[in-house]
Amino acid sequence: MSNIPDDLKYTREHEWLRLSDDGAAMMGITDFAQESLGDITFVELPEIGSHLSKGEAFGVVESVKAASDLYLPVGGEILAVNGELDEAPELVNSDPYGKGWLIKINVADHAETESLLAAADYEKII
Repeated sequence: MSNIPDDLKYTREHEWLRLSDDGAAMMGITDFAQESLGDITFVELPEIGSHLSKGEAFGVVESVKAASDLYLPVGGEILAVNGELDEAPELVNSDPYGKGWLIKINVADHAETESLLAAADYEKII
């Protein structure tokens, strides 16, 4: 059974967002996604300062099984990327909701977060 923290929002594409009061959000892939991919071997992330739109590809996660594009569920400016993943991409497997985070984004339109799933709803689709 996958770990699905209640305090996060989820996408049907198996990404999570941790919204903060300052308008930013941390983002990563879910426990279910990392289990499905297998051992993560490489993560490609966007440049800090990039402005991306909802639905736009922002990176790639590669594993021993496959390479998967990552899509933004909300648009905005990339504030930070997890540089630790350059040397230790396996953090996505071992701690997908903590040290395995991918990006921090300044959410441009908070109305876009309304379409995200609560933990119970995400659990139903997996």
